[in-house]
Amino acid sequence: MYSGGWSDGESYDRQQRKIPPASSMLWVRNLRRFIGSGAGLGSEALMELETKRILLDIFKEKQKKSAEAGTIPSFYKKKPEDGSISHRVQRLAKYRFLKKQSDLLLNADDLDAMWVCLRENCVIDDATGAEKMNYEDFCHIASVCTEQIGPKCRRFFSPSNFMKFEKDEQGRIAILPFYLYVMRTVSLTQARIDMSELDEDSDGFLQPHEMEAYIRGLIPNLAQLRDMPAAFVQMYCRIAAHKFFFFCDPHRRGKACIKKVLLSNCLQELMELHQESEEEVTDTEQAENWFSLTSAQRICDMFLALDKDANGTLSKQELQEYADGTLTEIFIERVYDEHVRRGKTGGGNSREMDFESFLDFVLALENKDTPEGLTYLFRCLDLQGRGFLTTADIHSLFRDVHHKWIEGGNYELCIEDVRDEVWDMVKPTDPLQITLADLLACKQGGTVASMLIDVRGFWAHDNRENLLQEEEPEEE
Repeated sequence: MYSGGWSDGESYDRQQRKIPPASSMLWVRNLRRFIGSGAGLGSEALMELETKRILLDIFKEKQKKSAEAGTIPSFYKKKPEDGSISHRVQRLAKYRFLKKQSDLLLNADDLDAMWVCLRENCVIDDATGAEKMNYEDFCHIASVCTEQIGPKCRRFFSPSNFMKFEKDEQGRIAILPFYLYVMRTVSLTQARIDMSELDEDSDGFLQPHEMEAYIRGLIPNLAQLRDMPAAFVQMYCRIAAHKFFFFCDPHRRGKACIKKVLLSNCLQELMELHQESEEEVTDTEQAENWFSLTSAQRICDMFLALDKDANGTLSKQELQEYADGTLTEIFIERVYDEHVRRGKTGGGNSREMDFESFLDFVLALENKDTPEGLTYLFRCLDLQGRGFLTTADIHSLFRDVHHKWIEGGNYELCIEDVRDEVWDMVKPTDPLQITLADLLACKQGGTVASMLIDVRGFWAHDNRENLLQEEEPEEE
């Protein structure tokens, strides 16, 4: 038979011969040598090899350090030095990330278009006249908005967002709360992006000069601050930023957490200045808003009026004139003991209150019912620094109030009766002492503090029923 052209002997000889492995072939060796040298690779391949080599070196270095450190993990990472390649790469990555997040936000035109879509595709409630939508309308509006605005609005029309709002018997939600939710989300996200851009070390915290820079950038966009004199801008930013740190930096570390700032009432109070002052905001509301121009000028005028010797700080005697001199001497003494740093000049015992400490002082007195304000005042009330108040402390504190009360021509009162009334108001957990937690829990901590430090505060508490009767006709 035909065997393919070879005899059995030839076939056997070929089987005995071994085909050499690929690695022994000359062209394979030359190709590997050519590629290994990098000469035959393009720029991208060379960069990839260099990146792998660098990452491998970093990995080996970390393994070496971990072996040297033993079982204790590293908990501190040194920040890159300014101007270094790591620092520049970090800043570039941060810039690109924030730019991407900013591009995903809805702008003013997008929000207007969404509001038009909501109103055109909703139904009117016959009973209340409110504009509402059910889930089918919600999904239809989502499709219309996506066509007109783009996919960036789609995330607001998720089922979970629909379930967040109160529904009527027919399962419908009002369009106005939903639209306000969208606006609020966009506003907070934009604020977070702006603050993150100013966060130089990218640690999620703002230092005072960074917060002042953020407020300075908001001034042109706030209707009530547009006409601020240029010479007052720096002082205004200093006053406004201090309230954020009073409420968002309770441990006085000199930096405020961005997340805390975004969730605080301070930012909401600042954003209220978007309203036009002539039509929408009364003079009383402007004075009550710490961030209004009227309030900032009031603080400055108050400090300048108290600073009799014009040295830029306040002595105890000068601070006694605050609020027409109604604060007690023992309280002023305790303020300097707890919240005023000892000065470097003027002798070992001299203490002068600078403008920053004065802002803390005013914020605490104007926000006595808040945990931050009450914490500030409690340290002054705690005469022995033990973390609680006893009947002896209450007696010592109210003695000065009683003295001013009699000087004002009021009726005689018994200090022991006031002390018992304080105990009844607070209802402390331990019947022998009042703690800060007790004052916060009783919801009357601000009133108790006013009774013990300010004769005007005690007068307001003593005449609370008459004051309520006077307010009722005004409301009617």
